[in-house]
Amino acid sequence: MNQENNKITLMLMAGMAGMLMLFISILLIFIFMQRKKLQYKMNLQALQNAQKNQLIAAAVRSEEMEKLRIAEELHDEVGAILGASSLHFYGINLDNCDETSKEMYAKSKSLLDEGISKIRGISHNLHSNILQELGLKEAISHFCDKIGHSSLINISLDLQDRHNTKASPNDISIYRVVQELLHNINKHAKASHIHITSASTNNQLIFTITHNGNGLTQNQFEELRYTKDGLGLKNIQNRMIMLKACLNFSEQAGHYQIELKIPVEERKPNDE
Repeated sequence: MNQENNKITLMLMAGMAGMLMLFISILLIFIFMQRKKLQYKMNLQALQNAQKNQLIAAAVRSEEMEKLRIAEELHDEVGAILGASSLHFYGINLDNCDETSKEMYAKSKSLLDEGISKIRGISHNLHSNILQELGLKEAISHFCDKIGHSSLINISLDLQDRHNTKASPNDISIYRVVQELLHNINKHAKASHIHITSASTNNQLIFTITHNGNGLTQNQFEELRYTKDGLGLKNIQNRMIMLKACLNFSEQAGHYQIELKIPVEERKPNDE
């Protein structure tokens, strides 16, 4: 009798052990499948992000190529036509003209000269010759000199010499971001003073733009870049995504601040 009870007990224990092993096996299979599913979702998300970044990079490159094309056409076609017009215009003989005609000539000459200057300025801004020739620091300095002189805004700079090199694709995007931010401040903020600084570590370049106008907070920036009037902010955001950079808007004591943090490759000793 005891032997039968022992056999039954052993069978029950074996059955329970078998059930437990089956349960553990099913649980392990479920966990494995969930992990595979999660890994698939993560891989799919990474692929989608990579494709999105590739599309953004392609759009930015296309935009830069279009700017270059427009700059060359403005310089070679429109600039040449205006230049030829000015030569003919300056050849007009005013000896037999009355005072009214002379005043109209002087006014027309002034407008023509201004138009040629504007075309040249737009062409240079789109082409960014200085960026290609002298590097990021000089390009930003030159652009600030132009808008500071023309718009009664005092712009002070404290830029490091580290990026006084030939332009790279990243430098072009950084320049366009700074250019667009300054354009927005000039257009919307009604600031009278702008201060720009740059600092760099082994793996990060930081630009800080402060001004005393009506600026944005980070929440306002996030809202505006999704509106139909926020095209410039969308372009900025696209370039920041391509640079894998961070852009932060904040309100400090008595002024607004914009901080750009761009990751850069660590410099080798022979690069200094």
